[in-house]
Amino acid sequence: FSSPSGLTHESHKKDVEQVYLRCSEGSIEWMYPTGALIVNLRPNTSPVSYKHLTVCIKPFKDSAGANIYLEKTGELKLLVRDGDRSPSKVYCFGYDQGGLFIEATPQQDISRKITGFQYELMSKGMASDLHTVSAPCRPCSDTEVLLAVCTSDFVIRGSIQDVTNQAEEQESIIHVGVSKLYRQKSKVFQLTGESGNWRGQIKTPLECGVKPGDGDFLFTGRMHFGEARLGCAPRFKDFQRMYKEAKDKGLNPCEIGPD
Repeated sequence: FSSPSGLTHESHKKDVEQVYLRCSEGSIEWMYPTGALIVNLRPNTSPVSYKHLTVCIKPFKDSAGANIYLEKTGELKLLVRDGDRSPSKVYCFGYDQGGLFIEATPQQDISRKITGFQYELMSKGMASDLHTVSAPCRPCSDTEVLLAVCTSDFVIRGSIQDVTNQAEEQESIIHVGVSKLYRQKSKVFQLTGESGNWRGQIKTPLECGVKPGDGDFLFTGRMHFGEARLGCAPRFKDFQRMYKEAKDKGLNPCEIGPD
């Protein structure tokens, strides 16, 4: 989505424009912001389910020219200050906490400013699973692993080929060689080169200290703003053990065929 240019409103700097978005994910780009923009997210789901939704926004790296607020019944709560350069920072809030109010800040030359961000709507349970926001590096229990196999956006067997640390963004990129692809929601893992090997990248917080190592893992996780985010990742032999134990007891939540 791209809003009309603010240059067309030069003589009406206090104009407030409303936009309505029906998609569950997308992006907004407001060129030459003046006045204010009210963003109404109206997903094509039953209003009854709205209270179970979480909204997350991720400003573009070069977004500038406006403050982004959370607005409810006339009260404004600042979410993103104009000029905040926190790379890769994501801001999340409950759908029922309000809508987005984007207000242009006074500029000498608005033609050099573009305010923009990606947005996603997801269920509150899914949002809190990225990967347990309070403790993203905590090892998963057997039950959590088995549930992740059933509900994750991607499930693969693979090895860590390399790890690239991004200090500025406080992220690590895990370069994964895939030996078996069980599921993927987006084409993050693809065939590369003439060798026909499947490869892909998964992101995880830098604080988790992931390092290259021997052996296969079961990688699970979710897609978030077009990137694969690591969820549970037990060693594959441990996953085989817990899967067999659960299957023998009739407790595995879904079939995957771990061999």
